Amino acid sequence: HKAHEGVVLELVLERRRIMFRRFDQRESVSSFTQVKTSKHRGIRASIIRQMPFLEPHIDNIIPKKQQLMLARCANRVTMVVLDHVPLFFQVRDGPFIPTLRLLHKYPSALPHMQVDTGAIRHVLNGANIMCQGLTSPGGRMCDVPAGTVVAIMAEGKQHALAIGVTKMPTEEIASVNRGIAIDLLHHLTDQFWRIQAFE
Repeated sequence: HKAHEGVVLELVLERRRIMFRRFDQRESVSSFTQVKTSKHRGIRASIIRQMPFLEPHIDNIIPKKQQLMLARCANRVTMVVLDHVPLFFQVRDGPFIPTLRLLHKYPSALPHMQVDTGAIRHVLNGANIMCQGLTSPGGRMCDVPAGTVVAIMAEGKQHALAIGVTKMPTEEIASVNRGIAIDLLHHLTDQFWRIQAFE
């Protein structure tokens, strides 16, 4: 199942990176749909299954009685929206991925991969994460398979800089030590980050 999710993400990764870089509500969001109660429960259950660390907080993130909306966006991206605030996004039938703003509130939601200080400016410019940025003395990795959604931390920084998907397992990143290790999905300073709430 995880392998399937990785393939789904891979298929639309480049187009979505471009979309978030240029994200604009009027152009990127085609419709908002109210979520029915059964679907509401399903979304909560999926999020808990994919991110078990969020289970103690799920009633604060997505209250049972509060109205949830789905925003349909370009490139087959769907966003889970509460009170006009986007909380998660999903590509096709892939996993739910927290926005950076939500990840900053609940940093344990995703596994952490840390880049060295030299990689920070490249990440903020939207570059993918290279193996050397993780294997250098300032880098740090947790043990995850390929296709895992991860939080990209930075040496000396408290909050995640970005969210990405691993292209190879941690063991291979360390042994190969060249090329792209993590495809970037969403980062500080991209256009999606600038939207705190939908109008």
